[in-house]
Amino acid sequence: MFKLTSLNLNGIRSATSKGLADWVAATAPDCMAVQELKAQAPDVAGKFEQLAGLQGYFQYAVKKGYSGVGLYTRHEPSDVVVGMEHPGFDDEGRYVELRFDTPTRKFSLISSYFPSGSSGEERQQAKFEFLAWIYPRLQALRAEREFILCGDVNIAHQEIDLKNWKGNLKNSGFLPEERAWMTRLLAEAGLVDVYRQLHPSATAEAYTWWSNRGQAWANNVGWRIDYHLATPAVAATAQRASVYKAHRFSDHAPLTVEYGLAL
Repeated sequence: MFKLTSLNLNGIRSATSKGLADWVAATAPDCMAVQELKAQAPDVAGKFEQLAGLQGYFQYAVKKGYSGVGLYTRHEPSDVVVGMEHPGFDDEGRYVELRFDTPTRKFSLISSYFPSGSSGEERQQAKFEFLAWIYPRLQALRAEREFILCGDVNIAHQEIDLKNWKGNLKNSGFLPEERAWMTRLLAEAGLVDVYRQLHPSATAEAYTWWSNRGQAWANNVGWRIDYHLATPAVAATAQRASVYKAHRFSDHAPLTVEYGLAL
């Protein structure tokens, strides 16, 4: 059994101060994908390279206190790919890939943090650019290897993926163009939304993010915007998926999937 967790930290220093390391030690994932480090290499050095015995690999944003992604693993990768060969997005720290290749198998784990467009039109256009850039790369990757992409995709795909869908039809994260992109990724590029495969009708228990405004958390007015997106053969091995909400480390909740595979 291979246990894989994904969590947008909303700051690694903040999340660890809320007991994240103890939770990781207790739940013992084999790997953990993290997004929104909000830290640079000097901040991580000597403090966060390891988490509960897992070794971390990172891509940092140039801008301090912004973005950044990582993958923690108890298995040594055969290769590490940092960045997606787009200077602008690589400066924002949005993609790290660990490869666990053997003579008979090519397999990758990816942690990615998709842009949010909620701050204005300029960032929404950057989000569309990111979606257009990463789509063919995921297609090409799928043609040559199995993989799981974990991350904060910042898109709620269907109406059941957020509490107040009627009020968000014109808001970033639930725009028709974003949802159509996700549909295309699943239908044409052939990736699988692993959580939805296991829980096709889940609503309230599926949410992974809550606004800090109002009483969103208290009233579970959430969004499902964190995903495991896997190639079909890997997705077929998924046995359990859960969102952990008993303790808050971030404005996101950890999403864990157990797969019947071994690195």
